[in-house]
Amino acid sequence: MPLGALFLAACSFAPREQTPTVPVVDEFKESGSWTLARPADRLPRQKWWTIYDDLQLNELQDRLATGNPTLAAAIANYSLACALRDQARAGLFPSVELGAGASRNRESANAPLRGATTPTYYDNYSLGGELAYEFDLWGRIRNQVAAGNATVEATAADLENVRLSLAAQLMDSYIQLRSLDRTAAILDDTVQAYSRALELTEQRHDAGIVPGLDVAQAQTQLEVAQSQVAQTAARRALTEHAIAALLGVTASGFTVPVDTTEIRLPHIPVGVPSTLLERRPDIAAAQRRLFAANANIGVARAAYFPSLTLGGQGGYQSSAVGNWLTAPSSYWAFGPNLLLTVFDGGLRRAQVAQARAEFDISSANYRTVVIGAFQQVEDNLASLNHYGDAAQREVAAVAAAQRALSLSMALYKNGAVDYLNVITAQTTLLQTQLQGLELETLELAASVGLIRALGGGWQQSS
Repeated sequence: MPLGALFLAACSFAPREQTPTVPVVDEFKESGSWTLARPADRLPRQKWWTIYDDLQLNELQDRLATGNPTLAAAIANYSLACALRDQARAGLFPSVELGAGASRNRESANAPLRGATTPTYYDNYSLGGELAYEFDLWGRIRNQVAAGNATVEATAADLENVRLSLAAQLMDSYIQLRSLDRTAAILDDTVQAYSRALELTEQRHDAGIVPGLDVAQAQTQLEVAQSQVAQTAARRALTEHAIAALLGVTASGFTVPVDTTEIRLPHIPVGVPSTLLERRPDIAAAQRRLFAANANIGVARAAYFPSLTLGGQGGYQSSAVGNWLTAPSSYWAFGPNLLLTVFDGGLRRAQVAQARAEFDISSANYRTVVIGAFQQVEDNLASLNHYGDAAQREVAAVAAAQRALSLSMALYKNGAVDYLNVITAQTTLLQTQLQGLELETLELAASVGLIRALGGGWQQSS
C-alpha cells in the first residue's frame, strides 16, 4: 500500500515540456556567426551603458533605476507573482485550524422535536480544531505549483526586460539630446557666419557694388538659420522633458546641462555568438509562460479523476465551564473523503481545451519573440554597417562643402559670381553638416539597438 501511494503521488497529466523549434541558419546575414541558443537569462548583466564613457549618462541611468514608476510597477508585479505561487504551494501541506467559543443561548419553546426536559437557556463552551489534507494523486497541486514557479520566472524576466527597455529608452533620449546640443552649436556658428555675410553684402550694397537683392537674400538666409535655432531649442526642451518623465521627476524642476562633446561609438564585437541572444529576457519570459501553460494542461486533465482528502476534527464541548476540558466532553472524527464529479455538462472537457489553446498561444508567442530577436540583431547590424559607411562619406562631403563656400565667398568679393552662388554653397554646407550629425546619431542609436537586441551587455571573454 505505501508503494502504491507513492506511485499515485508521482502521477502527473502535464505533457512533457518541450520548447518549440524555430528555423535558423548557420550565421547572421549581416555579420558574424552564432550557434543554437539555450535559455540563459540568469547570466549576470553589467551596466552596459558605461561603455559610452559619459558620466552624465551614468548618473541619469542610476536615477532611472530608483525613480522610474514603470520599473516600480514591474517590481511589484514580480512580488505579486511570488505571492500567487506561494498560495499554490500551500496546497502541498495540510491545513490546520483552531477555534474556541463561549455563548449563552436560548432555544425556542416552539422548536420542532423539542423535548419536555430540554432547557430553554443553556451555555455552550467549545475548543477544538480541524485538519485537512488533500493527497495530490494526479499531480493537480504540483502542476499548479510548477505553473506558479514558471510564472514567477517569467515575471522576473519581464522585470529584467523592463529594466533593459527603460535603460535603452533613456539612452536613445540622451543621444538625441546631445545631438540637438551639437545641432544648436552648428546653427549658432551658421548664424554668426550668415551675419558676417549679411554685413558684407550691406557694405557692398552701400558702396553701390551689388544690388539690394543680395542683401535681401543674405537676410533671408540669416532669418531661416535663426528659425532653425529656435526649432532646435523646442525639440531639445521636449527631449529633456521626456528624460524627466523616465526618471520619475517633474519636468519643471529638471535640467540636463548642454554638452556638445561627441559621444564615443563603442566597439561591439561583429561576430556575435548566440550566447548573447540567450540572455534576452523577453525570450526567457516567453519560454517560462510556455512551461506554465504546459503545467496548466495537467491541472485541467487531473479534474477527470477523484480527489482524496483526509480530514479530522476534535476538541472539547460542554454546557458548563467546570467539566469543559475533561475527557467526557471530548469529541473527534477522522477519516478520508473521496470526491468524483460524475457529470458536469462538458465543463472539464472545455477546461482542457482551454488549457491546450493557451499552450498553443504561448508556443506561437515564443516563436514570434525568437524570430523577432533574430530580426532585431540583423537590423541593427545592418544599420551599424551602412550608417557607418554613410557617415564617413558625409565627413568628406562636409569638407568639400566648406571648400566650396570659401571659394564662392572669395569669388563673390572679387565680383566674379553673384550672391546666388554663395547662398547655394552656404545651404549645401549646412545641410551636409546636419546630415553628418544625423548619421552619427543614427549610428549611436543602432549601437544601442544592437545591445538591446543582444539582451543588454556581454562578457569581454565572449
